[in-house]
Amino acid sequence: MEFFNVGKIVNTHGIKGELKVLVTSDFADMRLKKGAIVTAFSPDGTERRTLEIDSVRIHKNMFLLTIKGIENMNDAERLKQWTVKIERSQLHRLPEGEYYFHEIIGCKVVTEDNESLGEIITVLTPGANHVWVVQMQNKKEILLPVIDDVILNVDVIAKQVTVRLMEGLI
Repeated sequence: MEFFNVGKIVNTHGIKGELKVLVTSDFADMRLKKGAIVTAFSPDGTERRTLEIDSVRIHKNMFLLTIKGIENMNDAERLKQWTVKIERSQLHRLPEGEYYFHEIIGCKVVTEDNESLGEIITVLTPGANHVWVVQMQNKKEILLPVIDDVILNVDVIAKQVTVRLMEGLI
């Protein structure tokens, strides 16, 4: 089973067992809502626990969750530093032209003339648009802005992206 990060339990809040979660994912309000089922993984990865969210509120840019079966601070303390994840089946479909990072990372990149450039190794989110980092065969990196003038086609099934290289990208 494949899991995707949603956030990290950074602390407890109050005496009634609320968990303070630092969200590391988009769509947090869809993933961390009353009735949602998430999986928490211990910091060393040896333990995991299925959690059902009983209530959610936001306080100082943090999600405060109550979990069914966790009713006091002592129970909540045991989950500090655990990572909150969802299963692949819980990912929702994105609109046309939008992709999850895990769909893009690992894609081969070719030019519109079918020249191989390398593989996407990470995604940067610096501002107005994302930037895909492509590692070339010679280990140099190309930064591709995710804009219509550069990204011509994305085929996540074939794991291939076709691009038009603008002047100065290489």
